[in-house]
Amino acid sequence: MTDLAASMEIGISTFLETTPNPVTGEVISHAERLRHAVEEIVLADQVGLDVYGIGEHHRADYAGTSPAVVLAAAAAMTKHIRLTSAVTVLSSDDPVRVYQAFSTLDGLSNGRAEIMAGRGSFIESFPLFGYSLDDYEELFEEKLELLLAIRDSEKVTWRGGHRPAIDNLAVYPRSVQAPLPVWIASGGNPESAVRAGVLGLPIAFAIIGGMPESFAPLVKLYKEAAAKAGHDPSKLPIATHSHGFVADTTEQAADSFFLPTQAQMNVIGRERGWRQNYDRSAYDAARSLRGALYVGDPEYVAEKILLLRKNLGVTRFFLHVNVGTMPHREVLHAIELLGTKVAPIVRKELTKNQP
Repeated sequence: MTDLAASMEIGISTFLETTPNPVTGEVISHAERLRHAVEEIVLADQVGLDVYGIGEHHRADYAGTSPAVVLAAAAAMTKHIRLTSAVTVLSSDDPVRVYQAFSTLDGLSNGRAEIMAGRGSFIESFPLFGYSLDDYEELFEEKLELLLAIRDSEKVTWRGGHRPAIDNLAVYPRSVQAPLPVWIASGGNPESAVRAGVLGLPIAFAIIGGMPESFAPLVKLYKEAAAKAGHDPSKLPIATHSHGFVADTTEQAADSFFLPTQAQMNVIGRERGWRQNYDRSAYDAARSLRGALYVGDPEYVAEKILLLRKNLGVTRFFLHVNVGTMPHREVLHAIELLGTKVAPIVRKELTKNQP
C-alpha cells in the first residue's frame, strides 16, 4: 500500500458497455468488448496507471458478467497495475466462489487482485440467481461477513440464513496477499459508510452527479465510525469513481463524450423513471470545476482531481471510461493521456505540497 498522505492512485473503471453507437447505431459483440478490455488493461499498465476495475452486470448492454475472468486474461500481460472488481454484486453471489475467483486472480497476477464488494446499482442479478429483493440488506450483510471470514482464515465455520452452513471447511487457493484487499462500494448511503468504517475496510464512493464536495459528510462519518471501532482512519484508503474522458483539448473531450453519455444516461433514466432527459446543458454544468464529470484536457482533469483530493482526502480516483459506446481508439487515447499526462501532474503537485 502506498503512503496515503503523500500520493494518490489513479486508474480506470468500466462496465464493459456494448450499447449502440449513438452516431452509427452499430453494436459491437460482447466478445469484441471483452477483447478491447484486455487491450485497455495492458495499455493502462504500460502508461503507469495504478488500478483497473470492472463492474459486474447481467444485462445486454454490458459484457462484464465475470470481472475476475477478464482481469485474469490481462494478468499475465501486465506487471504493476492492480486488478479489481468495481463492483462484485456480493448479495447475489456466493462468497466462497468470489474468494476463490479473486484469490486465483491474485496468484496469476502475483498479488495484484482486489475485491470491491457492493449491492450493485442494478437488480437484474437477484432474480437471475434466485434471490428476493425483500432480503436486499440482509443478503449483503450476511455474505460480506462470510467473505471476510474466508479471507481471514483458511478454515471456516459459519452459519447464516441464506446459504448452507460451513463447518470447519477450508477454502483454496489462498491469496498471495494476506489479507486479500476487500473494499466496500457505496453510492452515497450513510449506512454503507458506517459499515465500512466499523469493519476497517477501504471505501469507494460512486460520485456520478451533483458536486463531489457534498460527499464530505460521508467521508467524515466513515472516519468517525472507523475511529470509534478502534481503526486508524489515516491508514484507510478512500476511493471515488466518476464518469469522465480525457482528450488533447477540452473541446474535443466534451464533444466526443457527450452523445454516448447522453444516450446511456437516458436509457437508465427511462428505466428508473427520471423525469427529465439528460441534455447538453446538464452535461456542461457537470463538467464545471465543481461538477461530477471529469471531462477535459489533461490539465483540466488533473485540476479537478486535485480539488477532489483537497475536498474529500481521497487516496484513489477511478475515471469511468466510458459510459456509452465510443470508438476504441479514442478510449485508448484517453487512457494514455490519463497515465502519461494527468497522473504525473497530480503526483507532482501532491509531492510538492508535502512538508
